[in-house]
Amino acid sequence: MQEITAPILTVWESYYVIVGSSGAALTGLMFVVVTLIRDSRRRRSERAIAAFSTPTILHFGAALLISAVLSAPWRALGAVGLTIGLIGAIGIAYIAIVFARMRNLPEYTAVLEDWIWHLVLPLIAYVTFVVTAFPLARHPEPSLFGVAGATLLLLFVGIHNAWDIVTFLVLDPTQADAPPPPNEGA
Repeated sequence: MQEITAPILTVWESYYVIVGSSGAALTGLMFVVVTLIRDSRRRRSERAIAAFSTPTILHFGAALLISAVLSAPWRALGAVGLTIGLIGAIGIAYIAIVFARMRNLPEYTAVLEDWIWHLVLPLIAYVTFVVTAFPLARHPEPSLFGVAGATLLLLFVGIHNAWDIVTFLVLDPTQADAPPPPNEGA
């Protein structure tokens, strides 16, 4: 049996079990919420979903993927760093797509909070993956803390954005002054 040369990853196992499980559970919860609110009177478009909901799911998925990558029984940290760097590069490219989608959304004008939570913070996380991935083999401890922080940031970004999406869809300002629906049971 070959000796594992990446034992430092075992000390992170519990952390990534928690983060990965959270990312997976929150992804499932997003599916439930979208299904439950599909009958709301609030107008939704495929463009708005692509600009806001889809990135949220992908950030949860990225947290799950990073957790899976770091929980795998790697024999060397170089391959781990390469994988994390690739995930970060793909995330950066995807943020550029999200930027274009948000900028070209005719039915909603993004506000500063949207730009921060949907672009800036995820971009910081994905850039952190790239920056910390390459020195991972030589300096594993600080690199792994960087990856852990970026993964947790994606999880928090996803939580914030999911809440923001749900409240936007549920709280319809056009219905604020409307009378309540008649009580059918009376």
